[in-house]
Amino acid sequence: MFPARLRSSTARFFALVFVLQLISGTSLLLFVRHNIGDELERNSRTLVTALRDDLVADYHQEGSQGLRELIAARISGAGSRDAAVLLDDPVGNHLAGNIEDWPPPIPLNSGWQVVTLYRVGRAEPEEMGVIATKLPDNTHLLVGHVIEDDLRVRRQTGEAMIAALLLAVPLALLGAIVATRVITMSVERIAETARRVGMGDLSLRVPVEPGVKDAFADLADTINLMLGRIEALVTELRVVTDSLAHDLRSPLTRLSATIDRASRETDDEAALSALERVGSEAGTLLAMLSAALQISRTEAGIGRDRFVSTDLGQMIEDLAEVYGPLAEERGFTLASEGSARAVVHRELVGQALANLVDNAMKYAGPGGVIRLSVTEAAGALTLAVDDAGPGIPEDQRGEALRRFGRLDPARQPGGAGLGLALAAAVARLHDGELELGDNAPGLSVRLVLPTA
Repeated sequence: MFPARLRSSTARFFALVFVLQLISGTSLLLFVRHNIGDELERNSRTLVTALRDDLVADYHQEGSQGLRELIAARISGAGSRDAAVLLDDPVGNHLAGNIEDWPPPIPLNSGWQVVTLYRVGRAEPEEMGVIATKLPDNTHLLVGHVIEDDLRVRRQTGEAMIAALLLAVPLALLGAIVATRVITMSVERIAETARRVGMGDLSLRVPVEPGVKDAFADLADTINLMLGRIEALVTELRVVTDSLAHDLRSPLTRLSATIDRASRETDDEAALSALERVGSEAGTLLAMLSAALQISRTEAGIGRDRFVSTDLGQMIEDLAEVYGPLAEERGFTLASEGSARAVVHRELVGQALANLVDNAMKYAGPGGVIRLSVTEAAGALTLAVDDAGPGIPEDQRGEALRRFGRLDPARQPGGAGLGLALAAAVARLHDGELELGDNAPGLSVRLVLPTA
């Protein structure tokens, strides 16, 4: 299997551009070489055909004797260095020309053929193109043209093509790199905008060059339209949630104050008991409202603009100190360990950890140790809250992370079922995740956040 990087879209696009450039370059060179070869052969055929036609015309005018004299003049002329001519009688005796014998492979009346023959006075055989013609008196005329220079040009063209191909490989690589970089830069601009929008800067838009109209410009316009709509919806959500929180908290707060006042003004034990239960339910309802609104705002990405560099080791020490007296009162030992610094939403991470500590004290049996820890490894930072309680069965952990998820009777009644849901929302706000594991015994809740 190829490494994942070689199977990426960028690598495939690079390979496609490189291969297409090589194919197009090779095809062009082969086309040029083929055309050069065809043109050289066409010129040689034209010369041989013209010479044959001249000789046949002289034969018809001057007869056989005149043809012999003309052949002798032609092959000795200054402009006939590459000419090859043979005139044989009907039985194959040499009559004229600079070729001694009729070559056996050549029919007595045939079109263009390429053969290797000796010319009179030459020590080496030569490649030549020939045409054979049978004359009316049954004599045989063979007219040819030496094509050694043409073949040399073909060989040189082939060598030049190989050199050009060797040069084309780095050029094709350079072209593929440039094309891939241009495409990658366009995609990276869009990805960077999406990443920063995901981190909370909803005002950002994909940059578009004025006057440019292509697929990437259309994509950028579409994404910008979508981002504008998202910004409007999130702004609307902020307004609605803030208004809802204010409108609902005010009557609940007044209700709690009224219950407290009524509790102070009555001596009836039954009434006091009822008022205490009502006050408790009002407090639970207010807490549920606040948590639900906070989860909605967090999952909408609200709060990314408030990320700051935070000493997480100090944060868990502070939590252990704040919850220490309450933990001792309930029979727990609260411990913290580890140190790390990261850019996070300090308030939300603190609230998530506080919820996890509160859950641990609520559901774990007294006498155990609740351990807060922070570790950093392999590009991830882990905030963990471990207890020694009954834990959560693996098949019920998905339900535990759901809003208002309740696991009765495996866990004690009480609570709104929003503590883990809020912690999970905070993890997603930081591009991380909330993991539930086995502490053997007990539950290990890990807030895993990327360090980048």
